[in-house]
Amino acid sequence: MTNFALPDKEEYLGWKVPMVEIFETVEGEGTAAGYPTVFVRVFHCNLRCHWCDTPYSYAPAKPEFEAEIGEIIDRINEFDSRYICFTGGEPLIHGRKSAALLKAMADIPRIEDIHIETNGGIDLEPFQALRQSDQAVGSKARFVMDYKLTGSGERNRMIHSNFPLLESRDEVKFVIAGDEDFSEAKEVVESEHKKGHVLFSPVWESMPPKKLVEKVLEHKLSQVKVSLQLHKIIWHPDQRGV
Repeated sequence: MTNFALPDKEEYLGWKVPMVEIFETVEGEGTAAGYPTVFVRVFHCNLRCHWCDTPYSYAPAKPEFEAEIGEIIDRINEFDSRYICFTGGEPLIHGRKSAALLKAMADIPRIEDIHIETNGGIDLEPFQALRQSDQAVGSKARFVMDYKLTGSGERNRMIHSNFPLLESRDEVKFVIAGDEDFSEAKEVVESEHKKGHVLFSPVWESMPPKKLVEKVLEHKLSQVKVSLQLHKIIWHPDQRGV
C-alpha cells in the first residue's frame, strides 16, 4: 500500500496550502451532525458536479488566501471544538500537503474526530496507509466518501477500489438528485459497499426530503441513513461561514 513519506514536522508545518476558509459552526450532516465543528476548507477540486454548493472552492474562482500548515493549526486552536471537518473543494487533492495537514490536525491533543469530506474521485490508498501507520491519524481520521451519481455529471470519475478501504467508522454518501440517482445508489450499495455508514442526502431542488424518505422505506433500505443538511435549514442555503 502506497504511503506519503512526510519529512520532519518542522519542515512540513511550513508548507503552504491554498485555502478558502476556516470557521466554527455545527456539523450539518452525517453521523457527526449537530456537533460543534471547525471547518477547514481547502481550495481546488478535481470534479465539477452540476449541483455543487461550493463553486467558490475551485477555478475559475481563486483561493481566498494561502497559509502555512502551522498557521492553519494556529487558527484551528483559536476555537474550542473537538471535531474537524476537513473539506473543500477536495481536501485530499494536494497529495503530500493534504497528508501533512491531516497529520498536523490529528496531532492537536483536544481533537477527537477529523471527518474528511472526499469526493470518491481521489485514490484513498495512501491516506488509508497513513491511518494505518500513524497512531494519531488512525485514531481520529474518518473518510466521508461522496460517491457521485449520474445527476452530478461525474459518475464516470469514481474510483471503485476505494470501497474495500473503508472501515466501519467511515461513511459513504450518495447525493440523490432524482429517481435515476436513487436507483443507482441502491445498486452501488448492494454491489460495492462492505463497511461504513451509508448516507442518502437529497438535492432539495429536485428530490424533496419527504420523497427520499418514502423511497428509502419503500425499498426497505434499513441500512441507509437519510441525511439532511442542517445548515440549510438553520440559515439561508447560500450563506457562507456557517
